Amino acid sequence: MRLNIVIWLAWVITFDAGAQEISQYQYWLELSSADQTYADRSAEIGRTEAFREFLGQGSIVFRESRGPVDALEEYLSANYRVDELTWESHYIDVSRDGDLGLTAGPYESRDRSNESDQYFFGHLVSVWKRSDRGWELMADIAAGIPGYLRLNVEPNYDDTRPVLDETAAPGTGSLEVNDMQSLVDADNLFGLSINFRGGQRALLRYGLESTRVYLPGMGPAIGAEASSVYGAYLDNEISTSNPINLTHMGGFLSTSKEMGYTYGIMETDESLDDSSAFRAGYLRQWRFKENNEWGIALEVLRPL
Repeated sequence: MRLNIVIWLAWVITFDAGAQEISQYQYWLELSSADQTYADRSAEIGRTEAFREFLGQGSIVFRESRGPVDALEEYLSANYRVDELTWESHYIDVSRDGDLGLTAGPYESRDRSNESDQYFFGHLVSVWKRSDRGWELMADIAAGIPGYLRLNVEPNYDDTRPVLDETAAPGTGSLEVNDMQSLVDADNLFGLSINFRGGQRALLRYGLESTRVYLPGMGPAIGAEASSVYGAYLDNEISTSNPINLTHMGGFLSTSKEMGYTYGIMETDESLDDSSAFRAGYLRQWRFKENNEWGIALEVLRPL
């Protein structure tokens, strides 16, 4: 009798895990479809009009020198039109409840203002939130690179599995009572940690093993490589005598409370040493881990 109960429990656990996997994959497919629809609409009617169709309330975009700005104000301006941008996603992640997601991939933009067209390349990271009218864009940030990038890429769910494996299961520890303030606290703590530990050790401490970073001038770094690349980039940009000040400006927490994002500005005090002045917009995607701590799943930096 006891053996039968054990077998039954094992089957229930296996079935439940399988059901969660199917649900998670379904949400992943839905976001992938929404992202592709957005890309298709951009090709059909121009990115400005497509953006206006998909933007959600409270959405932001990052602009040079200004940092995160209100996306609706930016794109609903009558004289705003930047249509020469095409992209494809090579990575997608989505929350357990399917209400918050992220897409990332290469982009190509074209400047027609000169006699000969000028092309620019980089990686575009977008945050999505599900509402009653479907998936809406909540944040958009780009990390440019020199040279050429191919757009013949497509996302693979297997690339997202390592992140899911590091994420706390439902009912884990303090997951159920998580709130946005805990995410804000983690964001600020990471900023302080950069000053005390340096970028590499800070990301090793507060990142996932599968962390992704998108930095200006280089391709995405993933996993063990991410922390060393992140540290080297900050070491090159910032003097150790000029600490970083982090200004958290906003974010969002999924209803399942295991995924969120934060954004803001990281900068040094220009009055201390102009030669090492640094100012960048940041966007971070977070996952709540089994040890009851938030971990950075993805970070993008854009110089301002």
